[in-house]
Amino acid sequence: MEKEAVIKGLAALAHPVRLDVFRALVVRGRFGLTPGAMAEGLGIPAATLSFHLKELVHSGMVTQERAGRNLVYRAEYARMGDLLAYLTANCCQGESCAVAPGLECACY
Repeated sequence: MEKEAVIKGLAALAHPVRLDVFRALVVRGRFGLTPGAMAEGLGIPAATLSFHLKELVHSGMVTQERAGRNLVYRAEYARMGDLLAYLTANCCQGESCAVAPGLECACY
């Protein structure tokens, strides 16, 4: 992952509302959420949510898909994994420190 993409992803998540939205999408998994469901569940006004969703989509951390008359947003797990891999590429002073078996996320 390129450094600029990492910075864009981290910047998108470095806001309380966007972090809450992203975490809600991660919890929802591959099913995603509509803006209406997110606004209601997180108590965020629709206009505010729209602004933050645009930032998350622009960063590549969230995808948007039309499903009939609705838009469905989903966390972009591959991008999240790439970001985490970039951040942990040189952890543990080069020693093996893989996640213990069974702790991997199976939502995507």
